[in-house]
Amino acid sequence: MLRQEQNEVLSGTGPGTPMGEVFRRFWIPALLSEELPAPDCAPVRVRLLGEDLVAFRDSTGKVGLVDEACPHRGASLFFGRNEDCGLRCTYHGWKFDRDGQCVDMPNEPPDTQFKEKVTIKAYPTVEQGGAVWTYMGPEEHEPQMPAMEWSLVPEEHRFLAKIEVDCNYAQAMEGDIDSSHTAFLHGRVGEDSVDRGSANKTRKERLRRFSFIDRAPKFFLIDTDYGFMAAARRYGGDEHYYWRITQWLFPAFSITPREAGSVLQCNMRIPIDDHRHMFYRTQYRPQKPLTDEEVYEYRHGGNIFPQTVPGTYRPVQTLENDFLIDRSLQRSGTYSGIKGIPTQDQSVTVSMGPIVDRSKERLATSDAAIIHSRRLLLKQAQEVQKNGQLSVPGGGDPYFVRGVGLLVDRDTPFDVGAAEAMDANNPWHEDVAWAQVEPVGVDE
Repeated sequence: MLRQEQNEVLSGTGPGTPMGEVFRRFWIPALLSEELPAPDCAPVRVRLLGEDLVAFRDSTGKVGLVDEACPHRGASLFFGRNEDCGLRCTYHGWKFDRDGQCVDMPNEPPDTQFKEKVTIKAYPTVEQGGAVWTYMGPEEHEPQMPAMEWSLVPEEHRFLAKIEVDCNYAQAMEGDIDSSHTAFLHGRVGEDSVDRGSANKTRKERLRRFSFIDRAPKFFLIDTDYGFMAAARRYGGDEHYYWRITQWLFPAFSITPREAGSVLQCNMRIPIDDHRHMFYRTQYRPQKPLTDEEVYEYRHGGNIFPQTVPGTYRPVQTLENDFLIDRSLQRSGTYSGIKGIPTQDQSVTVSMGPIVDRSKERLATSDAAIIHSRRLLLKQAQEVQKNGQLSVPGGGDPYFVRGVGLLVDRDTPFDVGAAEAMDANNPWHEDVAWAQVEPVGVDE
């Protein structure tokens, strides 16, 4: 558990807060590129880390991210005219470029130099991986962009979407690195056997069944330049352990475990404010495109990505409608009775309230990764407050990693046995050597 004051530090990301300063020292997604489909298209509201901003794509195709309020009289620039490489306030015609500089004041004398003195807050942007990223911290501490594999593969190899979630980023992020909940929240009634010999099971499906026969994994953590590896060790036959290794990356990213050749997944929890966050999720395959069937499922199936209200990023299933829980399905089908893996996650994290009171928690050994992520984030909050900068790189090549699920010999440390699999420079398909290991001593 955390003391109340620690919980407030962990949860608060607005301007001037310790954790807000931590988030502002990283490049984070601000919106999807597709929200600004063409030069001079309509601007988009963006609420990020408690700040009200507006994003626009100027006449050259580059994206600006500026304060929503016009500095003249406070009118919203969301209603502005996006034209001729700037966003023009419709109240008095003041116009601002993507750097926040006022470039036109048509209601002032033509020879005035006043416009040169007027600026609005503007943040730098980079488009990568179908997202518009921004850095909101001091220029002198700007890190490299994170070299996350999903953001560097060809467009047809990935699917990226975002969903608004009604709770603080931290409690949802903690669910992403909680490997022990999989067998329960995402399980099916009666799913308790490996069924290794079943003809309709692939190798990766047979491996994943170990998560359901060994529901009490042991956890091992290793710190890294980007955050840490959280490894859950389960029974994997007489000679191996089945390891599920999640990569947790600053400030609130996670690459969840997948078996060789599977579609990989990255989750990003970006605070809108202290009570809501934007959940960015991407599915990607490094070395070949996603299939049409996979993309259709992501768009319409509701299992990997929640279904949303048309024209919004709000999920259809919410706390207000009890996430459309089906009690008959809960008795005879799925453990939760709720459709969709991310919606199952939201049903528990949103039910905790906007900010869970961690001073009342009773944490167990299965919560090791959650405890560690809190310690690392709180440590960085202290570093920024004390020294003015982070003690971690914040981007670049260290982020080029994968989360994996695999069998490793019992006598081999997991980070050694999984090193090749976790390195995103290596091939990712079902025929790689490390994926050919079969469990020994498991009943057919």
